[in-house]
Amino acid sequence: MNLGKIMQQARKMQENMQEMKAEMAAMEITGEAGGGMVRISMGGDRNVRKVEIDDALWTENDKGLIEDLVAAASNAALQQIEALSAEKKKNMMGGMPLPPGFSL
Repeated sequence: MNLGKIMQQARKMQENMQEMKAEMAAMEITGEAGGGMVRISMGGDRNVRKVEIDDALWTENDKGLIEDLVAAASNAALQQIEALSAEKKKNMMGGMPLPPGFSL
């Protein structure tokens, strides 16, 4: 394989990564906790877009519980984003293995 072809493939992969990042940023993922009492909506770029807390939680006057549920809902959304991102990267690479220590 010649150097020109390798450089062309690298450019194409870079373009694909930019497209994937834009596609991920446009997505909206929702993580829930407490049976849906707390919902965090994030973009695929990991920016929080909306936080919803059920009114019933405020009547409990349990600040620690609310904080824990917000953290759990945020982590649930982040886990979904990570899974989607990994799947998209895998599809983009077409099963091509990466060298050890290299990540996208």
